[in-house]
Amino acid sequence: MAETFVIVGAGQAAAQATEALRRGGFAGRLVLVGDERELPYQRPPLSKKFLAGELPLERLSIKPPTFYEQARVELRLGVAAEALDLAKRELVLADGERLGYDRLLLATGTGPRRLTVPGADLAGIHYLRTVADVDRIRAEVGAARRAVIVGGGYIGLEVAATCRGLGLEVDVLEMAERVMNRVVAAELSAFFALEHARAGVRIHTQTLVSGFRARSDSPRQVASVETLGGVEFPADLVIVGVGVVPLTGLAAGAGLACENGIAVDEYARTSDPHVYAAGDCTSQPSLRYGRRIRLESVDNAFEQAKTAAANLQGGSVVHDRVPWFWSDQYDLKLLIAGLNVDYDRVIVRGDPATRSFACCYLRGQELLAIDCVNDPKDYMAAKKLIAERARVDPGRLADVAIALKDSVL
Repeated sequence: MAETFVIVGAGQAAAQATEALRRGGFAGRLVLVGDERELPYQRPPLSKKFLAGELPLERLSIKPPTFYEQARVELRLGVAAEALDLAKRELVLADGERLGYDRLLLATGTGPRRLTVPGADLAGIHYLRTVADVDRIRAEVGAARRAVIVGGGYIGLEVAATCRGLGLEVDVLEMAERVMNRVVAAELSAFFALEHARAGVRIHTQTLVSGFRARSDSPRQVASVETLGGVEFPADLVIVGVGVVPLTGLAAGAGLACENGIAVDEYARTSDPHVYAAGDCTSQPSLRYGRRIRLESVDNAFEQAKTAAANLQGGSVVHDRVPWFWSDQYDLKLLIAGLNVDYDRVIVRGDPATRSFACCYLRGQELLAIDCVNDPKDYMAAKKLIAERARVDPGRLADVAIALKDSVL
């Protein structure tokens, strides 16, 4: 009897897993469950070209509709998975359907971290995670003059750049002492803060939101953002980007181990041998960095889904890659390879004034990670060296006249 594999989630990991399963020879029943009505689509453009109206919805799709037809994928879109019965190997959907499975892949992704301050439920306050979120924001942008972005991380700054390009006055409120505080060095934070200031974006660091005030003539519509410092920022539109949380409710409710995500081993296997997980929702061991990590990365979702697909079919493929990320702000492309954990110094390679440079993170003489601005050549070279745990000469690394690969000891 043919086996049934069920994939829960309809993002990058889910789309890649369906392709990898069929490409790998799985001929059984394959069911894809997603709570959004759209086919699996790319999320990175949501805060940039899609929000700006420069990219149509059909261009977001990871695979065309014909792929799912030809791959014989049964789609259950627009319906949420409500419960998981590990003993019976059944997935219960919101419409009452019970899907039996031989193997299950959880690719549930993340959801936005939400504010709980007074007034957080007012109209005009938005989060950006789905196509529907962007549609609601775009419906208000045309009539808006002032936008307040809460959060100065990747999403907040990308949205700020997009809103500024649409002609809005933009204030960014960041609670930390600098933008992108958790993910990049101080030198890179300062560079991007200056670039946003040049574009007319006003960034306010060490600013904590305490609530939202409604309009006097429309008590359900946001009028301003209030801060603990007593400063009030007028807003026709508010977009909150204060991080995401892994969607583990289905897994935790079934009794699967969760630890800042659905806990998996290096084979993408959960605490139940019949259930695997991949993508942003997972907490995974990093052999390279010697710790458990959770990655919000398209590349990780893509590669971990391939690993999971192989192992769902009885393989023993280990997932252990150097992670990489990117962010587009204005005409700047930030490429990041590796994780800047436990570093003891940062080497700035190149001059930020040229708008093409890199920040290299070292522990001793080992290259742990690199952040590259408009510098794809150094990014590609460093990615290889990071995987090899290469030791470099800091002096040669700082000299842009010397190829990065030639800084190796």
